Amino acid sequence: MRLTNIDTGMEKLVIAYERGGRIRYLTRDKQALFDSKKIIELSAVGVAVTSKTAAALAQFLCDIEDLNYDAIPEQDSVSRLGWLNDGNFSPYVSNLAFDGDAAYGTIFKAIREQGDFQKWLACAVECRHKSVTAQIMLAASFASVLIRKLGTLPFFVHLWGVDSGTGKTVGLMLAASVWGDPELGQYPQTFNATQVGHEKTAAFLGNIPLCIDELQLSKDSHGRSKFDVYQLAQGVGRTRGNKAGGIDATPTWSLCILTTGESPIVQANAGAGAVNRVIDIECKADEAVVQDGAAVCKVIRQNFGGAGRRFIEGLTPKHLETAQRMYDLYFQQLSSGETTEKQAMAAALILTADALADETIYKTGKHLTAEQISEFLKSKTAVSAGVRGYDYLCDWVALNAVKFSGDGSGDSYGIIDGDFAYINRTAFRNACTDSGFDESALLSWLRKKGLIQTRGRAYTKPKKIAGVPVECVVMKLSQTLQEDYDEDELL
Repeated sequence: MRLTNIDTGMEKLVIAYERGGRIRYLTRDKQALFDSKKIIELSAVGVAVTSKTAAALAQFLCDIEDLNYDAIPEQDSVSRLGWLNDGNFSPYVSNLAFDGDAAYGTIFKAIREQGDFQKWLACAVECRHKSVTAQIMLAASFASVLIRKLGTLPFFVHLWGVDSGTGKTVGLMLAASVWGDPELGQYPQTFNATQVGHEKTAAFLGNIPLCIDELQLSKDSHGRSKFDVYQLAQGVGRTRGNKAGGIDATPTWSLCILTTGESPIVQANAGAGAVNRVIDIECKADEAVVQDGAAVCKVIRQNFGGAGRRFIEGLTPKHLETAQRMYDLYFQQLSSGETTEKQAMAAALILTADALADETIYKTGKHLTAEQISEFLKSKTAVSAGVRGYDYLCDWVALNAVKFSGDGSGDSYGIIDGDFAYINRTAFRNACTDSGFDESALLSWLRKKGLIQTRGRAYTKPKKIAGVPVECVVMKLSQTLQEDYDEDELL
């Protein structure tokens, strides 16, 4: 059989061969089959080919295909999931084969419907009724396929909590069961992977949510997470060169990333852009995401995948127009408050998806409200890297008060004079570096807010400390910030 990829037009061949008394099949691109240097790799899957016979076998296969081109059946194929250029949605297209990387064959096969949809529906409706967090996770799962259609940005929903038994993993599995097999390692993945691996998985999923469990698996020996929110939230992968001297196609995706862990996914020193793209939900022991985890797992492991297909079938042009109007209204309502535009964008999409899912799937008449989701959204002040950096430096000065005595004994970071801390320029730079804040960006923000005294275009002023003149960052202490910051300041 010949497979033609509907995205790229590239052709692959399905080859059948007999080995050990049974017929086996493999799918390879023509370059791998017709190149004598590459076809020898088929020996790893049982094909009897050596360096001496490789050229003959490659020529034989090329001739067979060429002489029988019209007789060989041809089928459309796809190497990813999600929205296709013709408006259809993979894998919900008949007579569409998978020709992608074999490593993603497990996920492709996991996105399917199995079991009794009514049993899944009853379980999901009960979980939505008992827990707002479970309702948000389910809504975010549906919202993932609306991102491309409504022209919004990828975002994270992260469940975290130090207590065990809060139902974080079961909540993730429940959201995954909308589309396919929720068993970890089938559709949902773990953080025990490289950043490149996560990027390629996101590109493969396309528009179906990326579900990743256990953030702590990404931490190094010092407890610092190696996971980068930016790389997935951008929706565009890294441009990479290839051996031929050109560049590979840049991977892209438009989806929601659903994650769990024992701590927030972004640290206090993260940039405003990273904080902006994550809806963090703390899970506590007395407010479990899923109350009867064992019973829910039993149901969704046997019954899954039907809701996603029904939701896609219900996204008619009329419903998409309705979704756009709903999203615009929710976004206007949320962005007029204390939260940022990107947080409002993600929340509005979740609210829209929940309302659509209730109309087409649940049919309960109950859906999330702006008030319910607002408690999980960050304020403009909380998102600002400048505010967080200034708060850290004020704490840093207080913790090192002895080194600001100015008496000349021991190490000195500067002096405190009234409401101002005169911080040695090198000490200030080291404090920013150690905490992960960008020194230049933070100084610019502090000057803009009038929190440092400057000399002309410089960020420092001279000051004698222990009789030695040094350049210091003169920062005002104990400043309470209660201003409303616009989006440009936060970015």
